[in-house]
Amino acid sequence: MKRVLVNIGIALLLAVGLVGWIFLPWYGVLGVVAALLLWLFLTKRGQQTLAVAGVGISSLPQRWGASSVIVIGIAGVVGVLVAMLAMGEGFQNTLKQTGSDDTAIILRGGSQAETNSVITRDQVPLISSLAGIAKDGNVRAQVSPELSQVINLPTVSDGSDANAQLRGVGAEAWSLRPNVKIVKGRKFGEGLRELIAGQGAAKQFRGLEIGKQIELANQNWTVVGIFAAGDSHDSELWADGEVLASTYQRTSFQSVTVKLAGKDGFKQLKGALAADPRLKLDVQTTHDYYAKQSEVLTKVIKVLGIFIGTIMAIGAVFGALNTMYAAVSGRAREIATLRALGFRGVPVVIAVMLETMLLALLGGLLGAGLAWLIFNGYQVSTLGSNFSQVVFQFKVSPELLWSGLKWALGIGLVGGLFPALRAARLPVTTALRAA
Repeated sequence: MKRVLVNIGIALLLAVGLVGWIFLPWYGVLGVVAALLLWLFLTKRGQQTLAVAGVGISSLPQRWGASSVIVIGIAGVVGVLVAMLAMGEGFQNTLKQTGSDDTAIILRGGSQAETNSVITRDQVPLISSLAGIAKDGNVRAQVSPELSQVINLPTVSDGSDANAQLRGVGAEAWSLRPNVKIVKGRKFGEGLRELIAGQGAAKQFRGLEIGKQIELANQNWTVVGIFAAGDSHDSELWADGEVLASTYQRTSFQSVTVKLAGKDGFKQLKGALAADPRLKLDVQTTHDYYAKQSEVLTKVIKVLGIFIGTIMAIGAVFGALNTMYAAVSGRAREIATLRALGFRGVPVVIAVMLETMLLALLGGLLGAGLAWLIFNGYQVSTLGSNFSQVVFQFKVSPELLWSGLKWALGIGLVGGLFPALRAARLPVTTALRAA
């Protein structure tokens, strides 16, 4: 009973320590590693640990089949975890790159996205006269009233219909988004049923080649250009705002994007909106607006990734436990002989754990490497906050690879601890007789 309680206590402490290890910053991990190396090379017990670990590691080729269970299991955990988190990182990065701090988007008060916002036409001139908005040559306010229409287009992959975002923009949209460049064809003509497609949308949907026509609201629209933005606008189609409004019988706009006048432009604009009772509107920088659009989905992906990774990690821990228990049993005579020669329990415990964590490190490197090779830059799409497809790329960042390696070492720590304790507690006489 006493031993059971001790094991439960060790397990609880280990769980707390493991959580702390996962969230430990890189300099904290380096501190732990440095302290361990100093102990190994500068103390008598540390040198004993190196001697015991050297014997165990040198015998790994003879039992590589069993050891590969640990390596492959942990590689799978790290690969899946990094891939899931890379998906959230890529989606978040795409939306965070959209917009800037020198432009702002105005929506109806309380609206969280363009899809549920309404800005009437008579409010647009009032917005244009507000303080804080930059003027083109000190004459015309740089304001772009815009519409967002969700349309159905067949996907390239299987031809099934998926939502795409068709944005109706004004003439000022190009100066407000200087990163948007035409890479093929030309811009749409004013007053014409012409549209241009973002390069992400052109890869995602069929029929968006230059010169092709697509039917929208029983009218034919001609694709005249492909543009690149380097952000979430790559997933959109653009057309003349007034033509789009007449096609879909829209009498109002959904958002107004403006250029801010200097560093204090946003503060002035926000104050001017609050002071005008005719304009019950909210404003935020376009950078903040698009960053907020990614928060919910990114959190869901991260929670799902950690949940799946945790389940797989539990399986990997049991695999490591079985493998290391078998390794300890097979080396019972060797461990008993070392104990009889005067090696203490601590060096034996740490040596077995170092062996397990070495295998875990190999598995972590394998899983992280495969995740980077397969998923980094891999392009997919998902529904955004406006219920249309957002094309983005997986982003396997150094931070994610580092987190994957920490998970691998944490699994190795748990998987090696109890077999190591068993090896240290094994009576010398019993081990020699069993062997």
